[in-house]
Amino acid sequence: MSVRNNEDRFGAPNPDADPPLELTEEDSNTSSLNFVVPTEFVNLPSQGQFYPTSHPLHNQSDVEIKFMTAKEEDVLTSKSLLQKGIALDRMIQNILVNKKIRVEDLLSGDKNAILIAARASGYGADYETTIACPSCSSTEKKTYDLEDCTTTNGLDEETTTLGDVTVTERGTFNCTLPKSGVTLELRLLTGRDEHDLIQLSERRRKKKQQDHMITDQFKQMVVSVNGHKEPSVVQAFVDTMTLMDTRHLREVYNEITPNITMESEYVCSECGYEDNITFPITTDFFWPQR
Repeated sequence: MSVRNNEDRFGAPNPDADPPLELTEEDSNTSSLNFVVPTEFVNLPSQGQFYPTSHPLHNQSDVEIKFMTAKEEDVLTSKSLLQKGIALDRMIQNILVNKKIRVEDLLSGDKNAILIAARASGYGADYETTIACPSCSSTEKKTYDLEDCTTTNGLDEETTTLGDVTVTERGTFNCTLPKSGVTLELRLLTGRDEHDLIQLSERRRKKKQQDHMITDQFKQMVVSVNGHKEPSVVQAFVDTMTLMDTRHLREVYNEITPNITMESEYVCSECGYEDNITFPITTDFFWPQR
């Protein structure tokens, strides 16, 4: 599931408002105002396997988050934060209980899992949004149950069909490309990487330059080429990869990436088109109509 192109669709006020207070009884005669926000544990698609040993989530199967409050809703609808492209990241950082965890260091799949859990606890598991038919382009409202999300934990060396793909002791992956025979070392992308890619694409758009999202992403994920880690070597190789090798690289990355997806069977009521689709994240996700 990709969320990176949806932040600019929200809009509203004051991200710095304090969260609401809940009245609790201290004893039979007195009462006081205390911050009481429920928490939950979110299962991480990565199971903490691909974080460095110094990371708070190293080998951790889940992460504790707070339920969203009015403050998080203000963040999600803040025009200033949306214009900067940081509304979702700010919201995630707010609800993480362990403040040693930085949202920009989260693996993309783990970040998606936190977003989905926060949405389900904040607005309910039913996610209704508009789906456009891939065949006839007609649109209709569809509802997805967030409890039905599919989680994949990444590379399973016993069942992979992609051949020579192995995990290194550093949490990276080695694969051999079918056409060139070159061995690449790959790493999983984090929230910081996704943000950098979006910013690079936006700078090119403003300068009316051609976008290079595919090759830019490859250059982020490739650590080394036949053992050579120099950025100039990586960039030069990516720019000259054959289509057979790029297709294989995409397949490898999809298989090694721990993630959570919102997939469902879809039948178009207009033309009868049938297929499995991934529900897009739109304004309805964190600002559902009531």
